[in-house]
Amino acid sequence: MKSNYKAMVLSCIDPRFQPIVFNYLRKKKLSGKYSSFTIAGSAIGVTANKFKKWHKIFWDNFETSVKLHNIKKLIVINHRDCGAAKIINGTKEFSDINETKVHKNSFKNIKKIFRKKYPKLSIELKIISLNSNVETFK
Repeated sequence: MKSNYKAMVLSCIDPRFQPIVFNYLRKKKLSGKYSSFTIAGSAIGVTANKFKKWHKIFWDNFETSVKLHNIKKLIVINHRDCGAAKIINGTKEFSDINETKVHKNSFKNIKKIFRKKYPKLSIELKIISLNSNVETFK
């Protein structure tokens, strides 16, 4: 029997952001209405070549959640001051501009894969800061 979950939320393992993400989703009235997948880097972790071994695990989990929980939307929540973004950035200076480029690239990549695999479902792309500021990307 399918439930009325609405979304799967992809977020990062960083403990600093767990309460921020939880509070954001509560304010959006999604408490009890989403499946959760948490992995280092969020979209970075499931798109960057550096973490290629993780990609299939995420998509297999998403497919299972779609089947079991009637998921209609993927909500991707990356965050500022991200360690995975620093790893992907490599030895270059890690500025806000460089970090934003890493996040935007991960969003572009996950959106492309998602649209191909799930053209009838929707996707939201967010970055949250430590001060709980939320940026939305298209």
